[in-house]
Amino acid sequence: MELHILEHSLKVASIEKEGIQICTHGLIKLAFLASKTRCKFFSLTETPEDYTIIVDEEGFKELPQSEHISVADATWLALNVVSGGGNASNSQPIGVTKIAKSVIAPLADHNISVFMLSTYQTDFILVRERDLPMVMHTLSSEFTLLRVVNGETVAAHSLGVTNGFVKPKLGRLPRPIIHPLSSPSNMFCVTSLDPDTLPSVATLLMDVMFYSGGPKEPGASSEDSSHIRFFSFSLIEGYISLVMDEQTTQRFPNNVLFTSASGELWKMVRIGGQPLGFDECGIVAQISEPLATADIPAYYISTFKFDHALVPEENIQSVIGALRTKSTAQ
Repeated sequence: MELHILEHSLKVASIEKEGIQICTHGLIKLAFLASKTRCKFFSLTETPEDYTIIVDEEGFKELPQSEHISVADATWLALNVVSGGGNASNSQPIGVTKIAKSVIAPLADHNISVFMLSTYQTDFILVRERDLPMVMHTLSSEFTLLRVVNGETVAAHSLGVTNGFVKPKLGRLPRPIIHPLSSPSNMFCVTSLDPDTLPSVATLLMDVMFYSGGPKEPGASSEDSSHIRFFSFSLIEGYISLVMDEQTTQRFPNNVLFTSASGELWKMVRIGGQPLGFDECGIVAQISEPLATADIPAYYISTFKFDHALVPEENIQSVIGALRTKSTAQ
């Protein structure tokens, strides 16, 4: 398999809920008027706490300076696993559980922190730019490493570096899960739409992204405290990805959103009691490795404060049970 190192230099930032209005103009431009910008990588995820944005340096210029915006102290690069070659954006999604043992676990073993963004199309593993030599050294034995330069893929040569961490021998003990887990009551859809139809639903999407103000959709009563606000929009190299709860999808016209043949619904596992930060290594591995062992597919979305895994609805009870067993077995 190939590991593509994309050419985007990315910023990860948090926008406070009370500050979203001053950023709305720039965010709308990035989401709906991308042709007016030079941005090629943009993702916006709303959680109950804040908005997380992942955006390339050109896109970041569209946002105002504000005390309501906190930027992670690093430049990030996106890695993408491509099976059988071809363009990353039109390949079938590999799934975070498919790359758990080949990418996520080795990086955790070498004390390299990752930030995950699963989309409808594929999975992006974000690493700090300064960690790239060690990332390449760690993964070069398993993957053909390619860098994307001016839209073309060229061979990337691993540097003979090490950060002093020795890869554990086979048979090492499983990683304990050290952060609290919760599962909201919402059921989620991971979907997409044709960019040509974006103008027809732009007003609706703006309302969902910026003005809905919480779980007021039908079926979400105010007494349902376990129903959380979560919405993710990504526009990456021309491909749109959407993650939203089932009630929100019902607001869209028929035949606009892509659906899988099974019409699959996903349940969320939310990781973290206090904000996780960016320096701790192995959080994604703690969740994705047991899912990979059980062959349970999953999407994984990291945000500025917490992490989120989406697993098929029918698997949620066994997933929660298995993960909580791991968390108490430490």
